[in-house]
Amino acid sequence: MGSLVPFQDLNLCPEPPLPATVNISTSATPSATINRTTTFNFLTPKIEPKQEPFDEPTPTQTIHQQENFLFSVSNSTPDFIPNPETTPPANASSSADDQNALYSEYFRISELFRSAFAKRIQKYGDVEVLDPDSRAIVPVPEQSQLTSETSPTDGSNLERALSVVVSRKKAGRSNELVRVTNLGIDDQRHFRDLVRRTRMMYDSLRVLVISEEEKRTGPGNGRRARGDLRAAAVMRDRELWLNRDKRIVGAIPGIEIGDVFFFRMELCVVGLHGQIQAGIDTLPASQSSSGEPIATSIIISGGYEDDEDSGDSIIYTGQGGQDKFGKQCMHQKLEGGNLALERSMHYGIEVRVIRGFKYENRVSGKVYVYDGLYKILDCWFDVGKSGFGVYKFRLSRIEGQPEMGSSIMKFAESLRTKPLSTRPMGYLTLDISMKKERVPIFLYNDIDNDHDPMYYDYLVNTVFPLNVFGQGSNSTGCDCVSGCTEGCFCAMKNGGDFAYDYGGILLRGKPVIFECGNFCQCPPSCRNRVSQHGLRNRLEIFRSRETGWGVRSLDLIQAGAFICEYAGVVLTRDQAEVFKMNGDTLIYPNRFSERWAEWGDLSRIFPEY
Repeated sequence: MGSLVPFQDLNLCPEPPLPATVNISTSATPSATINRTTTFNFLTPKIEPKQEPFDEPTPTQTIHQQENFLFSVSNSTPDFIPNPETTPPANASSSADDQNALYSEYFRISELFRSAFAKRIQKYGDVEVLDPDSRAIVPVPEQSQLTSETSPTDGSNLERALSVVVSRKKAGRSNELVRVTNLGIDDQRHFRDLVRRTRMMYDSLRVLVISEEEKRTGPGNGRRARGDLRAAAVMRDRELWLNRDKRIVGAIPGIEIGDVFFFRMELCVVGLHGQIQAGIDTLPASQSSSGEPIATSIIISGGYEDDEDSGDSIIYTGQGGQDKFGKQCMHQKLEGGNLALERSMHYGIEVRVIRGFKYENRVSGKVYVYDGLYKILDCWFDVGKSGFGVYKFRLSRIEGQPEMGSSIMKFAESLRTKPLSTRPMGYLTLDISMKKERVPIFLYNDIDNDHDPMYYDYLVNTVFPLNVFGQGSNSTGCDCVSGCTEGCFCAMKNGGDFAYDYGGILLRGKPVIFECGNFCQCPPSCRNRVSQHGLRNRLEIFRSRETGWGVRSLDLIQAGAFICEYAGVVLTRDQAEVFKMNGDTLIYPNRFSERWAEWGDLSRIFPEY
């Protein structure tokens, strides 16, 4: 027989507590009982739930809220054309619809009249009319038009191109739900290269945005520009976001488990997670053929106190019910992303899991790692730590996938701090540079007994033959005593501008970069002395079955950042012939591939750049 006590519905507001009655019995006479009624005043928290973001990310709106643009697109002509997203439903007042229809028809006829008699009207005064050969609906100011003729080489034109986002309505995400399987080797390489080039374009554009902002305000002055948001907005305006024409369930072609992203907007650009703020990416019920929402990916970043993450198994808390401080202030409901996760569990649809956690770096305070596909096994409604009802989902990682990227990053972090306790066997030395570098370089071999790198002299800088460089007093350099600025002698060697931004990031690939040298008057902290500061990232030389010996990093390295100098002994042609006769292996730097040209290539955004 079931319990007769009704289960409290946590979706309803609790009833106010009844006055508590306290019975006090005296020890003198058992029959003497004092009934005293005491009223307890319970504190009712002020509930101000944070609104969940919309399904469709709008980085353009975010940009307009956070950045001050040079100018905005003119809106002098009233917009009488109804927008399907903002038009009231059919049950609204018919008078308003009739009035809007009347205005729309009047506006259409007047524009047709102005276009037909454009040349005749212009002679009666300064009247703004449309070009009869143009297909535009309303005239657009020339300054807000972004055409292929705009040359971003000019600083003002470049900043205008980065700041102004054309206000035309972009097509939303597709409602087509697909799963990509059985890709061939060539297809995998194609999509991997497509994702690589898209991410490189995003990083290049983000670095360029920050550099232009620093030119305008100076380094360290004012609020740092949100290059991640502005770069994503520009790429979306140029329709360069990936996977917008379909909603992919499961793995995304070209994205591998362990890929790391410095910014959340980058997840939207490559199509891994389409929500800017919400942790659950879904196909809404309004766009689903079955009328039910479907979840495609989630982000676990510690935003909910009831989450439990043990790697392969996750207890994920649903969304909703939090205030602006991230505290649970009301009960969650089975709607939106929560309902989508429940429906995905019902139909057995897997979801992508991205983990976000804090990471100390110069780019951002947080990174996101793609950890693979998970199955939703269970869903239930429970009371959370804050006393409010939350929906919980049990997820389990699908077997047969590569190792999680988050676990690899945690392992690398332990190697940086305590290498011997993490890997007691295999280290040949903990610093092959013998303290010649700013950070130690590990030498690791757990495959065979090869110790060849131990017999080499570690060179920090390249050794050149004698009499290669002129040592006379006629050598010249810049005269920037307090630090190089725009237009100095060394900047002119690089084409009129420095190759690095103020953070030491390469703006675009170049075959040769001229840095300030021994004859320059600038201090060592000059922005044009990046490679002279030496190694910054912790590297490890390791024995590999594929390449013999390789180098890997224990730190995350930002795109465009200096890694290390390819140092060695430079030989003349005669010396090289002698070494070749002895059977020594020589390296020819001029035979390296020219992939450096891909970094900073923004020709798809700025054709003249």
